Amino acid sequence: MTETSRALRREPAFRALWTARAVSVAGDSAGLVALLLHLSEGAGQAFAVAALLLVGDVAPALLGPLTGTLSDRFDARRLMVACELVQAVTVGVLALTLPGLPVMLALVALRSVAAQIGQSAARAALPSLLDGPRLGAANAALGLGSNGTEAVGPLLAAALLPLVGISGVLALDAGSFVVSAAILLLLPAIPRGAPEERSSLLGDARQGLRYLRGARLVRALCLGFVGVVACNGVDDVALVYLARDGLGAGERAVAALYAAVGIGLLAGYLVLGRRSGRLVLLVVAGFAVSSAGNLLTGPAWAVAVAFGLQLVRGVGLAAIDVGVTTLLQRTVPSALLGRVFGTLYGGIGAAAGVSYLLGAVLLEAAGPRVTFVVAGGTGLAVTAVAAVALHRARAA
Repeated sequence: MTETSRALRREPAFRALWTARAVSVAGDSAGLVALLLHLSEGAGQAFAVAALLLVGDVAPALLGPLTGTLSDRFDARRLMVACELVQAVTVGVLALTLPGLPVMLALVALRSVAAQIGQSAARAALPSLLDGPRLGAANAALGLGSNGTEAVGPLLAAALLPLVGISGVLALDAGSFVVSAAILLLLPAIPRGAPEERSSLLGDARQGLRYLRGARLVRALCLGFVGVVACNGVDDVALVYLARDGLGAGERAVAALYAAVGIGLLAGYLVLGRRSGRLVLLVVAGFAVSSAGNLLTGPAWAVAVAFGLQLVRGVGLAAIDVGVTTLLQRTVPSALLGRVFGTLYGGIGAAAGVSYLLGAVLLEAAGPRVTFVVAGGTGLAVTAVAAVALHRARAA
């Protein structure tokens, strides 16, 4: 029995958190597919789809330090329940009205901010539910559940759309958030710091940023993660062009290449659920493997080769997620953990948006093969800098 299965079988609170996150992510991924299909049917669909994706990433990124502060000020269980209910209401409004693009983007932005607050609260709450030695396996289990159900969501949407339509899938998405909130009520209370120690919301956010600036190991972890995403995030856009223009393949090859990363993530989480020691080395290896995967994908001569490289890249991404999250949970004071996670997730969202925009320019100018080589090469350079910074931080 692995540490992951032991935690799920023997810890009811962790099992409730895992189940709630899995249900929420599954519904959300199905709802996103429904929204993308709805927007793709109207005029100016390319702009609308791009705007939807950017709002989902950028809105939480702009508020990262503030959203993380909420996790440090309030009971994590109540905060996660509230976030699930906010998402249920916003998606429910979308299901009932299917509004025009401006209102839709505003509702998606609100839902995305609530989702980030809930994610930060879940990661910050985990050390209160499990002891330190089991955090690595628990983070692998959360990643496995979230990514596994995220892959199921689009399949669920594809099966349900002919039966219930766009509004029906969105209604089921809203229902998944209600179910998740009900499951989260099974958690024990997870109080945060004492009220008399708090300042204003902005003051707490500034305190979190000051901590990040002064904590060398934590700063190196977060900046390294954000830097690698800024370099490599473009692969989400470039894979379709590589399959179609670089490899001369069709839609099935495109789907296979996108699936390869997800399969690699799941495989990585399964392996790390058994053992995830030497966390700094795990993080650096994840940075390097994920970047090298893109670098070598550029000159790939066949779909099968690109598939294998992207699968390995997915394993690297799982290593980054488990390594960074577990290190932060073991290193950051519990009273600041929500702010650190909120700022980190905000930085990752902003980095992904920058990578999409700059990558699109590079794709137009040089094509997908050069884009992958440049993305992976710069990612390896960031990895080298991060490795040195992490070594020096540990030595200090």
